[in-house]
Amino acid sequence: MRMHAKRSVLAASAAVAALTATGGAWAADAPAAVEELVVTAQKREQALIEVPQSISVVSGSDLENLQATTFSDYLKLVPGLQVVQANPGNARLVIRGVNTGGVASTVGVYVDETPFGSSTGLANGAILAGDFDTFDVARVEVLRGPQGTFYGANSLGGVLKFVTNEPRLGEQLMRARANLETTKGGGESYGAAAVINVPFGDTLAFRASGSYRDTAGFIDSIGTAGSDVEKDIDDGRSYGGRASLLFAPLDTLSVRLSMIAQNIETDAPTIAEADATTLEPLYDRLSQSQFVPQFSDVNYRVYNATVNADLGFADLTSSTSYSTQKQTLRDDLTFNLSGLIQAIFGVPNEFLLAQNTNLKKLTQEVRLSSKAEGPIEWLAGAYYNKEDGLIRQEFRAVQPGTLTDIAGLPVLGAVQLPSNYEEVAVFGNVTAHLGDRLDVDVGGRWSRNEQSAAQTGDGVLAGGPQSFSSKSSEEVFTYSIAPRFELSENASVYARVAKGFRPGGPNVVPPNAPPTVPRSYDSDSVMSYEVGLKAESADRRWSLDVAAFHIDWKDIQLFASVNGFGVNVNGGKAKSQGAEFNAAFRPMEGLSLSVNGAYTNAKLKDDTDPLVGGLDGDRLPFTPKLTLGLNADYRWALNGATDAFVGGSVRHVSDQSGAYDAAFRGANGRQREIDAYQVVDLRAGVDLDRFTIEAYAKNVFDSDGLVSTAAPIANGLPVYPNGAMGVGVIRPRTVGVAVTAEF
Repeated sequence: MRMHAKRSVLAASAAVAALTATGGAWAADAPAAVEELVVTAQKREQALIEVPQSISVVSGSDLENLQATTFSDYLKLVPGLQVVQANPGNARLVIRGVNTGGVASTVGVYVDETPFGSSTGLANGAILAGDFDTFDVARVEVLRGPQGTFYGANSLGGVLKFVTNEPRLGEQLMRARANLETTKGGGESYGAAAVINVPFGDTLAFRASGSYRDTAGFIDSIGTAGSDVEKDIDDGRSYGGRASLLFAPLDTLSVRLSMIAQNIETDAPTIAEADATTLEPLYDRLSQSQFVPQFSDVNYRVYNATVNADLGFADLTSSTSYSTQKQTLRDDLTFNLSGLIQAIFGVPNEFLLAQNTNLKKLTQEVRLSSKAEGPIEWLAGAYYNKEDGLIRQEFRAVQPGTLTDIAGLPVLGAVQLPSNYEEVAVFGNVTAHLGDRLDVDVGGRWSRNEQSAAQTGDGVLAGGPQSFSSKSSEEVFTYSIAPRFELSENASVYARVAKGFRPGGPNVVPPNAPPTVPRSYDSDSVMSYEVGLKAESADRRWSLDVAAFHIDWKDIQLFASVNGFGVNVNGGKAKSQGAEFNAAFRPMEGLSLSVNGAYTNAKLKDDTDPLVGGLDGDRLPFTPKLTLGLNADYRWALNGATDAFVGGSVRHVSDQSGAYDAAFRGANGRQREIDAYQVVDLRAGVDLDRFTIEAYAKNVFDSDGLVSTAAPIANGLPVYPNGAMGVGVIRPRTVGVAVTAEF
């Protein structure tokens, strides 16, 4: 009978290149065989080929090779993953099309053992996915399909997991990296990052990294309708670092303490004004009408203590995490609402929204996993989560050209929404090895959550003084079943049935609201059916991963206006089905090739609330039917310790539906459609032993792809001049150089 011995996790090494094959690890002097890739998708170390589900992995070396620092940079390597984004730090992740634009996330985000972001529909979790800097990250794992058994709430579409580099015992390391780049139509950007690893004897090691990036804007305010005249209004900065201490006094015991701090500061969002029908940019340029300067500051703080102990009969893991996520923003609502304020109070004004969104999250997970030495492997665990959220909004009329409040006006709008979420869960998983070739993996998770929320407010636009609260609770059971059959030592097929869910919760509405306004909304859930093939050559010079899936989604959570109250509601059903593949090939020493793609057919099966605007048969938003990614890298020796390398990537994104818009759907009989686009990246450089010099170009042919849309009408009034709507745009052609030094 085949034994399942445990394997050590590989850091940013050649192993990950076996899947992504972007060249960072297949150097000219690489061994003939590539090492086996190990992942932690099922919360224990497993060879990727033995995990019965669809997973993509991007290594830390590949992230550096691609100059990838944010979600949008490594989309080309992960089939089925999309990012809806109009501002750095404000991102909605979509996997396998599970998206209707609600306010709670459908993709779970983890940093090592820490779940990050809000579990509720009351703290904007859907658009505040943790976009962590990827410098000194070991790898990014993307688990497709519902992950309710191991990862619990909000993993309807899947999980994106950052795996950071651990401190290394007995090894001293120092690396530094700097880059400079310029963007068409914008200014110059620059960044720097460094990492150190310091051992203290044989049992203690410390690792710390820091980074700073200053990103130039490329969108102008050109004076439309009396707006400001200013260039590059969408510039931004991202800075922070990670620190980790590893203490391993025994072979059977280790304690890791970690801290992450990251600030993402941006000015205006990367939104351009476009024709509301064709989505073509107006005024022959990327422009946005700025009356009041905007900004969004998002701060992440993550603290974690992980203990691993070998108890002899099983391995014990305890993970304690505390994280905070704070966003402070200023939105320009001048064109939308200043005319209304002037009509009511008779004073010229510019108008803004100031908002704070805060989240504090404490989690504790304890689990036991069996030794991988017999016919049965098992894992059992318990989980606790407590979240405190707060949204605070203030509407202000200011003197034109300033941020000074206009004196003498009553309170226009001030609202606070504190919320609490508490969850307990137990989960387990068993893998039975039935003979030499057949495995059956079965898992389940029971959870209970309790929520409360209260809203207080005052002001002309908020309907006067108000104060009301609401509570909810629910229990949920999710499960997965996955048989796997080995065709050979290097190939297997599997099937997987899995359920995922997203918590429901309370709606905060006045006690005298009509009965048609729901006081709470239910959890929604998906059932996923997947079959797949994983294969690789004996020397791992080529690999293939193919999966086909069908997802049934019911009780879809939507954000709607019911009798004038903005609330979360449950809709009907949707489905998503398709296939994904990832193939990598190393035909000769130094040359690595990969191709990946996804076909996704995701549609509503029922009409949404009329004010949401989706009808039976409409495609789910921001889900292209076809995406393809091609990557190639070649590395060769020049002389001595000097190597040269070149590479390129192409990503194709087919047409897709924009955000649902009831008015547009009614007038045109369809949702807005975003045109297909392609993005080409190129790179080249030399490796001088301790120093690497690289040149790169992103979006070489200056594609004008769109990544978000917003309705042109809000509060019954136009948002931008001339009937325009705002569309999120990808970054124009960017050319840069980078230097890395290792000591």
